[in-house]
Amino acid sequence: MKTETAVQDGILFVRLSGDLIGSPDTQQLLQSVDQHLGEELRHCAVDLSEVRYINSTGIGVLVSLLTKFRSRGGELVLINPADHPRKMLALTKLNAIFSIADDATAAAQQLKTVN
Repeated sequence: MKTETAVQDGILFVRLSGDLIGSPDTQQLLQSVDQHLGEELRHCAVDLSEVRYINSTGIGVLVSLLTKFRSRGGELVLINPADHPRKMLALTKLNAIFSIADDATAAAQQLKTVN
């Protein structure tokens, strides 16, 4: 899995590609996000458009990220999940928990409406 992070307008944007299946990559992702949380960020957008496959560990990572931001009074939005991640979110009924946006602009607009 490949991870890219950027902060724009007070929002942490995380772009993932490859397979989100729980390997040293997921620990690296969580550590990277934790470093940014030290910058007092409260909102995050995770781009899943290039994630081919996600398993239960990957779902757990997304839930962990959601919890981190909500516990700070913020929010996390998923951007355009690819077919398999979208099916897994529906199967686990987490599509009712996560906000989903079509693109980064829509995600930023959703996050700006959250206090």
